[in-house]
Amino acid sequence: MNQPNKTLPLWQVLLCGAAIVTLSMGVRHGFGLWLQPITQAQNWTRENFAFAMAIQNLTWGFFSIFSGMVADRFGAFRVILVGALLYALGLAGMAYSTSTLTFTLTAGILIGAAQAGTTYSVIYGVIGRNVSAEKRSWAMGVAAAAGSFGQFLMVPVEGFLIANYGWQEALVWLTLALLVALPLALGLREPSFASGKPPAREQSIFQALREAFAYPSFQLLMAGFFVCGFQVVFIAVHMPSYLKDKGLSPEVASIALALIGLFNVFGTYIAGSLGQRLAKRKILAFIYLSRSVAIALFLLAPLTPWSVYIFASVMGLLWLSTVPPTNAVIAQIFGIAHFSMLGGFVFFSHQIGSFMGVWLGGYLYDKTGSYDIVWYISIALGLLAAFVNLPVKETAIERQPKMATA
Repeated sequence: MNQPNKTLPLWQVLLCGAAIVTLSMGVRHGFGLWLQPITQAQNWTRENFAFAMAIQNLTWGFFSIFSGMVADRFGAFRVILVGALLYALGLAGMAYSTSTLTFTLTAGILIGAAQAGTTYSVIYGVIGRNVSAEKRSWAMGVAAAAGSFGQFLMVPVEGFLIANYGWQEALVWLTLALLVALPLALGLREPSFASGKPPAREQSIFQALREAFAYPSFQLLMAGFFVCGFQVVFIAVHMPSYLKDKGLSPEVASIALALIGLFNVFGTYIAGSLGQRLAKRKILAFIYLSRSVAIALFLLAPLTPWSVYIFASVMGLLWLSTVPPTNAVIAQIFGIAHFSMLGGFVFFSHQIGSFMGVWLGGYLYDKTGSYDIVWYISIALGLLAAFVNLPVKETAIERQPKMATA
């Protein structure tokens, strides 16, 4: 018999979960720093690098669905272990790839699959199962803030490693760093899964999927998260090269990415905390609208290091602040039994947007010599996302009293 009341301590969930997200998201956020060193050393185009990053984002989203299913049924511990090992293998493979195919397989598919097991969909599932509804949005904000701190911490570290050891050896150091996630996973072994039997659930996987995909608010959340992925990954991967093309030094890009991470710590925490008191749909609409305004003003203003830093700071406040309210709404509407899986589907939409943003950035740059078109698309999509989130219904869905168990 399962013991649904036996949960992990809040401090343990947040400490171990936040540390894992810090590592995984922190390393990932700096990948844009490798674009020019790798393409120049290997004589590849920017589209070659961007395509691998696009595949990484798409793979991350796709495998998040299945990592979520496994974590919902058997717990997050095993998923995190496999994800951390795949991440280390992917970084090592990225360092020693000699063709665009192997680079896409390692930097794209291996690391993408690894991120599915070491980031939000799995960690948020642990939070959902072990933290009360009254504190859930706040706790998700704390975990997202940790991921943001990882961006702030790791981007300067990655820039330092590249500058002092070269891009290849820098990836080897990151490979070793990712192995720290293995002992941290031990702190997320949930008592309710200790017997090896999944907790009883009132819905099967297929019933949960039918219910969610037939529900308009779920579809709207997926549409909004598509836009989130498009915007943030385009900026994270291509902004360093955009700034260098405009004559700014690589240090400006490194500082900008670090500022995004720093201010994202505050933005995600604030969004998670506000989600306990305000309508989450309004928080999301405000975030997407503010992003479009920030991008437009950035393009209109004279480009200087300080304009970049201001833009990065504002975007940092809005960067992953969509994550806590979006996931909290999913848990609020559908409950926590299939939360990681449903969150994985919404995140897959995010990653389709990421694929489009990062790939279009490289493709249109190679075709036109400019990133302008993708910046304009980002503005338009932000306005669209603001509108589609407003009709979302946040109340728990009404179900028939008896449904088949999984």
